[in-house]
Amino acid sequence: MILKICGITCQEDADAAIAGGATAIGFNFYQKSPRYISPEGAAAIRTAAGVRRVGVFVNEARAAVERIAKIATLDVAQLHGEETAEDFPAALAVWKAARVKAGFDLVQFEGLHAEALVLDGPAGELYGGAGKVFDWRLAAEAHRRIILAGGLDASNVAMAVAQAHPWGVDACSRIESAPGKKDHRKMNEFLQAAQAALRV
Repeated sequence: MILKICGITCQEDADAAIAGGATAIGFNFYQKSPRYISPEGAAAIRTAAGVRRVGVFVNEARAAVERIAKIATLDVAQLHGEETAEDFPAALAVWKAARVKAGFDLVQFEGLHAEALVLDGPAGELYGGAGKVFDWRLAAEAHRRIILAGGLDASNVAMAVAQAHPWGVDACSRIESAPGKKDHRKMNEFLQAAQAALRV
């Protein structure tokens, strides 16, 4: 199971996330995001063996994703824009993100060769980090690995897991004290609740 903390911008938050049980750490390379980190900044943040390093990208050219992945030693590219399979980077796992809004249909992702589909809440013109939830029951209809994102925290992750039966969960804005700065208490409570829910 994937327990991902996204929007990591400093070593202290990465250490706290991993100590709390996170199995994946997300770095946001979308320059318009308040959680943006440079490839060199991400490279300087150390992570434990077995913790997957995930880069978040929005409509970035494939060559740029591959270049950043090498600098930041990424394991996964999480693609949040309108990317197609032709945009997927080589030698890197891909998690394709999709915003669930009115008229959303999982059929559009059938046959897409991504390791997982990240279902995120509606965020207007934003790409993630908006703290909006969606009907988690939609995820249960998918016949592929699903990572739930969007508005998750300790108060609702157990219900989300029970309804969606996902491969993993991803939290960001609701476990922060400010954009890009994690509230360690909220983060630990989320991780503990997620671990308990995923074990059931």
